[in-house]
Amino acid sequence: MASPPRITILGSLNIDLVARVPHHPLPGETLTASSFNVSPGGKGANQAVACAKLSRSAPPSNASPSASVSMVGAVGSDSYGSLLRENLKKHGVDVEGVKVREGEKTGIAIIVVDEPTGENRIVLSGEANHEVTEEGVGLDGVLEKTDLLIMQLEVPVGTVLAALEGARTKGVEVLFNPAPAQLLPEGWLKGLGHLLVNETEAALLGGVAVEVLDDEAGCERVARGFVEKGAVNVIITLGGRGVYYLSADGRKGLLPAEKAKVVDTTAAGDTFAGQYALEVVGTEKGEQFDIDGAVRKANRAAAKTVQRKGAQDSIPWRGELV
Repeated sequence: MASPPRITILGSLNIDLVARVPHHPLPGETLTASSFNVSPGGKGANQAVACAKLSRSAPPSNASPSASVSMVGAVGSDSYGSLLRENLKKHGVDVEGVKVREGEKTGIAIIVVDEPTGENRIVLSGEANHEVTEEGVGLDGVLEKTDLLIMQLEVPVGTVLAALEGARTKGVEVLFNPAPAQLLPEGWLKGLGHLLVNETEAALLGGVAVEVLDDEAGCERVARGFVEKGAVNVIITLGGRGVYYLSADGRKGLLPAEKAKVVDTTAAGDTFAGQYALEVVGTEKGEQFDIDGAVRKANRAAAKTVQRKGAQDSIPWRGELV
């Protein structure tokens, strides 16, 4: 029996400090939260858990996964770091690549959730995530053992760019979710298999005002710019307006958002990334990747996530999407 494909996530691990409030505070305003909780998070770890949970019908985590999932990153030598590693393992993620940095603090995300809308605002302090260097993670070894590499921008950009170049050289497919977005040097899109951005990130990286993405023609214009610079598949998530996609071979579409009662948008994008990644590695060699089908399934998974509170706990198992 063939072993399942391997997905590797190179990225951040943070502990989330989440406060729920009646509205986002105005400058100088003090609010009383209706609740507060501490939970595992970080875009990298969230995407790893999404891949792991969505590759399994239900817990326990060792139940016939459709993909093998590994996390590469760093935590501090504190209780938060231990909690993050244990939670990943609990969901079936290989944490051999998650280094414990002695004397460092684990990354922190302060998240304020507007209860009426479920929208969040996030402040990050990267801490040990800043120690995710090319040498520290053993990049060559990571690339040798993966079928799909997923990355974001909550770890040093130099490490991400080195991994992009290494993946190009070794022929490893990459799903890149450049968030939080920042301007990147020329050539970063060359040969990139999958670019996943929201409208704010698309506008910054595409060099346009965010209003350009208010209609389908604007989305196509920005996505085509990424394709012309080397991306093979571009996906732009538009919140309640849905998802736009464009592939280098001309396939394109604007899919509406799934109907859902929004409770908390935390990890919705990460869930989308996880389900989309599973569709990528589930494509047989020689078959054309079904980008429309992948986006539809990812949309459905993300819609399930926004109906629940929290980050990794809100991500559904595969069996919940039937």
